[in-house]
Amino acid sequence: MSTSTDSRPPGAKSPAKRKDRTHWLYVGVIVAVVAGVLVGWLAPDVAKSFGVLGTMFVDLIKMMISPVIFCTIVLGIGSVRAAASVGKVGGLAMVYFLGMSTVALAIGLGVGNLLDPGSGLNLSPETAGTGAALADKAHAAGGTMDFIASIIPTSLLSALTEGSVLQTLFVALLVGFALQALGKTGEPVLRGIGYVQKLVFKILSMILWLAPIGAFGAIANVVGQTGLGAVVQLGTLMIGFYLTCVLFVFGVLGSLLRMVSGVSIFKLVKYLAREYLLIFATSSSESALPRLIAKMEHVGVERTTVGVVVPTGYSFNLDGTAIYLTMASLFIADALGSPLSLAEQLSLLVFMIVASKGAAGVSGAGLATLAGGLQSHRPELLDGVGLIVGIDRFMSEARAVTNFSGNAVATLLVGTWTGTVDRSRVRDVLAGRIPFDEETMVDDGHGPVAEPKPAVAAEPEEKVLARA
Repeated sequence: MSTSTDSRPPGAKSPAKRKDRTHWLYVGVIVAVVAGVLVGWLAPDVAKSFGVLGTMFVDLIKMMISPVIFCTIVLGIGSVRAAASVGKVGGLAMVYFLGMSTVALAIGLGVGNLLDPGSGLNLSPETAGTGAALADKAHAAGGTMDFIASIIPTSLLSALTEGSVLQTLFVALLVGFALQALGKTGEPVLRGIGYVQKLVFKILSMILWLAPIGAFGAIANVVGQTGLGAVVQLGTLMIGFYLTCVLFVFGVLGSLLRMVSGVSIFKLVKYLAREYLLIFATSSSESALPRLIAKMEHVGVERTTVGVVVPTGYSFNLDGTAIYLTMASLFIADALGSPLSLAEQLSLLVFMIVASKGAAGVSGAGLATLAGGLQSHRPELLDGVGLIVGIDRFMSEARAVTNFSGNAVATLLVGTWTGTVDRSRVRDVLAGRIPFDEETMVDDGHGPVAEPKPAVAAEPEEKVLARA
């Protein structure tokens, strides 16, 4: 039996619920992708000029990443009382990222040895020299200490303007812990940041309506540049890579998610379907980062955990990139008729475990890290990177989707291990009983920073005595 709590006057009409029209946005993205392929195939010279549309759209999304991360982390950390809980979340996340990247690299080596897709291909003269340029780019990124030093921004505000995820994370942690230490004095600042977060997500929802234009430009450009011939010529590697990513997501990550959190990977993938479409259209997992943060909060993971795991995962939990690095290395070695020995493969595996952690900080990260690894182990294979360039753009979709899936799963796993996830809410959300608000992407009533309800005035004592 249910009781009604409707406080509207008799005869008053209930407010009409706004229809969710965002599904038209994603229909538009699908149409734009098909149109982009056709234009790139039929008019490649014209299609190449549309590449700037895809670049502009991804840049618009990247513009919003730092504000989203900053608001999420500050609101999450500033609202918890024990700073140790944040450290526990971060520590567990880093251990998990290291372990899962090692598993992904090992799977890539296994499948690469099994398929042996590079045999029979020859390196064309026009591709020579590409690897050396990419290796220089990898070296320009510096070593491990340079990478760590780059986390500290020039100023407190520059982290929000330079677009570095790790710098934003660092500053947000400092601000969050400072507000936590201020206690009640910092509550007005927290409320203010809460309003800023709503504004940021509203701007983001407006930008997303440009997704069809960005998708058309990106797809038309890549098909116009490479043609469909590159896909056919190197189809074995592409199919093997895609199947490996599917095996990793649904087999490895799915099994782990079911055992630890009791959640079906298929339901989680369905819940994140729009984000996957956005990634496929733009070939960038960063385009879906703000929406992943919002959806992980909505599904029931506490804001603190989401704020630490997701941004960190985008720099350190690159499972798709790990698979790509090992499979591409084996492909190049086989294509040049100089296969890697088992000892060389294991040595390369150790190198890639470290190198892949800083890959997100390098433009063209996958190719640059691949070139750096080959130069350090087998310099004579460096020019073989040119074989990969033609289809790298097509493989990047699977790479980005796998990275995205790994971070979504990691958030739920770390939330389960730290007790910062509402399991009943996870079931309700994934079952569709609590839909995600596509308009605002913010849950007012969920998370530790929900605004307090006004206190109810106590009933006068004389009334209580008279009624007694």
